[in-house]
Amino acid sequence: MEPRNAPEAFLKPYNPANTEPHIYRRWEESGCFNPDNLPDAKDPYTIIMPPPNANGSLHVGHALFVTLQDLLIRYKRMRGYRTLWLPGADHAGFETQLVYEKKLEKEGRSRFKMDRNEFYKETRAFTLENKKCMEGQLRQLGASCDWSREKFTLDPDIIKTVYDTFKKLFDDGLAYRGARPVNWSTKYQTSLSDLETKTIERKDPLYYLKYGPFVLATVRPETKFGDTAVAVHPDDPRYQKYIGTEIEFDGLIGKVVLKVVADEYVDREFGTGVVKITPSHDPNDFEVAQRHNLPLNEVIDQFGRLNEKTGKYKGMKIMEARARVVADLQAKGMIEKVDENYTHNVLVNYKNENDILEPRVIPQWYIKIAPLADLARRAVEDGRIRFVSEQYRKIFFHWLEGLRDWNISRQIVWGIPIPAWYKGDEIKIQEGSPGADWTRDPDTFDTWFSSGQWPYATLGYPDSPDFKTYYPTSVMETGYDILFFWVMRMMMLGLYRTGEVPFRDVYLHGLVRDAERQKMSKSKGNVINPLAMTEVYGTDALRMALLVGNTPGQDMALAEPKIKAYKLFSNKLWNIARFVLENADGSNKEINDADTKIVEEFTAVVQDVTTDIENYRVYLAAEKLYHYLWDRFAAEIIEESKPIFKEGGDPSNPSGQDAAASRGYALYSILATSLKILHPFMPFVTEAIWQELPRKESDLLMIAKWPK
Repeated sequence: MEPRNAPEAFLKPYNPANTEPHIYRRWEESGCFNPDNLPDAKDPYTIIMPPPNANGSLHVGHALFVTLQDLLIRYKRMRGYRTLWLPGADHAGFETQLVYEKKLEKEGRSRFKMDRNEFYKETRAFTLENKKCMEGQLRQLGASCDWSREKFTLDPDIIKTVYDTFKKLFDDGLAYRGARPVNWSTKYQTSLSDLETKTIERKDPLYYLKYGPFVLATVRPETKFGDTAVAVHPDDPRYQKYIGTEIEFDGLIGKVVLKVVADEYVDREFGTGVVKITPSHDPNDFEVAQRHNLPLNEVIDQFGRLNEKTGKYKGMKIMEARARVVADLQAKGMIEKVDENYTHNVLVNYKNENDILEPRVIPQWYIKIAPLADLARRAVEDGRIRFVSEQYRKIFFHWLEGLRDWNISRQIVWGIPIPAWYKGDEIKIQEGSPGADWTRDPDTFDTWFSSGQWPYATLGYPDSPDFKTYYPTSVMETGYDILFFWVMRMMMLGLYRTGEVPFRDVYLHGLVRDAERQKMSKSKGNVINPLAMTEVYGTDALRMALLVGNTPGQDMALAEPKIKAYKLFSNKLWNIARFVLENADGSNKEINDADTKIVEEFTAVVQDVTTDIENYRVYLAAEKLYHYLWDRFAAEIIEESKPIFKEGGDPSNPSGQDAAASRGYALYSILATSLKILHPFMPFVTEAIWQELPRKESDLLMIAKWPK
């Protein structure tokens, strides 16, 4: 058996930087990302891409979701499914506006000094430019999505769907406008939903103030001008005689008269067991006020300054007013003591911990959550929606308890305007003005309200052929950190609007952390830039590093040496292919018993990997492929094959030639099948090798048939 020359491509080491752009361009030009062009495609398989925010570069978390979703799509495409992976981008409302405002600050400008339309146009241009960049980065990561169906959350058809959903909610009595406490950002001049906040611990003085016959503790003496009652626990024996009475005492700006109410909200162990009730500036106090018919009294304005109801303190910022009020109270002997190291929780903007949120009671649009949450609960209970990780099924049910209605109003410019019009007490929901005497709501929708409709909106609900073919979608794969922000919203709104679940499986991945399992952040200097890693080591190396050891729902550690190790695996695969193609071309069909066993052993690996992928154990499948190809195929089978091929090269040894031909067929068969089952994991190097095979079933590996 004469040795063959390997294809010319193998004369040089594998070079991802030179190879990957060419291969991706060939995939895209083939049209096979579009399920309409797939030959003999059968049942639909759909993933709607979680739309990345169109306000910056992709980070390693994006690289993880691209890797996982692309793996599933490529696998199902090779299994003969009509696979649709629909890409998109999110305008991202408040987050994008925050990013653009930071840009303005660096330029010495402010949105508050700009015309609303001018600010919107600038933000749109900024977002669309970033969107183009982001789409190029998705291509760089190998995303085999259908770009012909790409959507943006500000596309006219998406906005129409969002408006139709809002009107239906309003007509059904599930959307209403009400005045309730909101989480107000004085810095960004907007309310934030409960999910857009986080709680941090802070140390502040706890002041024990004299209120007539009582002493009570508070960290916010500057809000005392908004008090409308004091409260005690109904079972506290110390204060029984005061319940239902009024107390009267001299304050800083005049006489104070407050009702004493009994409410179980009061913690008898906090301070003295007496608390002041300031309904306009504390959400818990607001609830007490609702139960006891107490009035509201706002004394801090939208800019975080005390208003005209506070006398000489009018115009002072909160911290300035606090210091002045404390000094004046001390001068009048109205402070009994101060605990200087009181630790308590403070609510802040989840994107800026320095932005302490101020409760305000203002009119906003709300969605009644309970009826929608019940739809989602039943869908999970009866198995129509399945969580891949049982732990998140439990978290899902726990989270559904005690939900508050969802504030969907945002006082920002960038986003989808709320189509509500007012004339006196009348409200109309429609896109265009109902008349000259009607005033439009100036607010925009919470971005999660529009993105919560993403699966059915992108597919053209209700009449589009795509909606009828690809909905419900197959799996929603995303990070566990947006289970509450987004996944739950999609369940609720999808079921409400379409009557069908938006997806059948929920696969939640964890966060990508550094080698010491610390959260990646620019301040720590431990951020891994996925695009930079692909340029150095290749996309396949990054993808394998993100897959191996990545259990669903669990955080994973990632460091550059791990990525580098899988670059070596790409090289190993390249060298395996070179050796096989030097010694076999797949033309021989005769195989002996020993080589049959080798092929059967590999067939078991194929079946094992297939089962793992079907059950979302892709981390195990990746590891099994790695170890088989490196430790078994390269280190043992190929090494054992070298003397067989050497003996087969002797013309006087027919048995040696037969053994070499048999072994060549076995190796070629294993190589070709290995490329297939490794393709969803490492698409670029496998496609590059596939193109060099002298005998193959399809021009593109991407649409080759998965081995049975």
